[in-house]
Amino acid sequence: MKRYRLAMIGFGNVGQGLAQILRQRGAELAQQQGVELQIVAVSDLLKGSVYDPQGLDPGDLLAAVGGGGGQSEQPLARMEAPHHGWDAIRTIGESNADIILELSYTDLETGEPALTHVRHALRNGRHVVTTNKGPTALYFPELKRLAAENGVELGVEGTVMSGTPALRLGMELLAGAGIRRVQGILNGTTNYILTQMEAGAAYEEALAEAQEKGYAEVDPSGDVEGHDAAGKVVILANLLLDLPLTMGDVACEGITGLTPDDIRAARDAGERWKLIGMVERTEQGHKASVRPTRLPLAHPLASVSGATNAITYSTDLLGDVTLVGPGAGRVETGYALLGDMLAIGRRAR
Repeated sequence: MKRYRLAMIGFGNVGQGLAQILRQRGAELAQQQGVELQIVAVSDLLKGSVYDPQGLDPGDLLAAVGGGGGQSEQPLARMEAPHHGWDAIRTIGESNADIILELSYTDLETGEPALTHVRHALRNGRHVVTTNKGPTALYFPELKRLAAENGVELGVEGTVMSGTPALRLGMELLAGAGIRRVQGILNGTTNYILTQMEAGAAYEEALAEAQEKGYAEVDPSGDVEGHDAAGKVVILANLLLDLPLTMGDVACEGITGLTPDDIRAARDAGERWKLIGMVERTEQGHKASVRPTRLPLAHPLASVSGATNAITYSTDLLGDVTLVGPGAGRVETGYALLGDMLAIGRRAR
């Protein structure tokens, strides 16, 4: 049995999703997969921090935060444990964790504070698993090199399509198929808005609905202007096509300029608007973009509706292979963390 101690940096929806999975299925996973995962530390700017080298019960952690309530009172600080008040850097450097789960907020301009957390963990010989697009999109080559130099692993599956294994499919199962192009619906918020607009809603109405359902933030610009999808295109380019792209290499256009007339024109032509992120290896180098695109209804991405994500790999040996699944969600993204950690355990054995 391989045992890993976990320290969570951030305990929002994703961290709580993983805690929920471990509470419900931890013993079963240990028996089936031969990997025991035990949370020993959590450090969250709003909820406080707690560290017990002997382990923390996932159910107790969830009960303490009450599903996200009581943040101003730092509920984790009230848990019974030997240590409280440790910030992220101290938790990473001084806890007995084997794997650091970096789950802080995403910044696609600087990658901070997650970038500092990931660097510190790798330099201290800790495996890192993250769903944070910032460090992955901006600094993946450096972080991959740091992991190799320190004999640890960096798991980033959850940065593109939540728990849907888009990266693992491309990097492992399709590695020998000759991937030439990757394109997909990489942002569930915009896909939901476009689906509602096709059903007759105006853009402002569809956006308000998306915000009400929790798909869109109060400030939705990162989604609707295409920046979130562009970060994912950079990650796909780096990991699947070995192209050292940056955010500035991706031509980016969002959906804010689409009108009901545009939607009707596409429908009348037997087509459908989707915000498509794409990266392609060419004889001249590469093409990378995020832009609203009219797809024929027969295209596999055209039928993907609501907040669902999808990705198509164009390969030399298999032609097009399309994967459809959730691109967000508390338990779904928590599962991405679990998948990366189980992969680390399998490789260690």
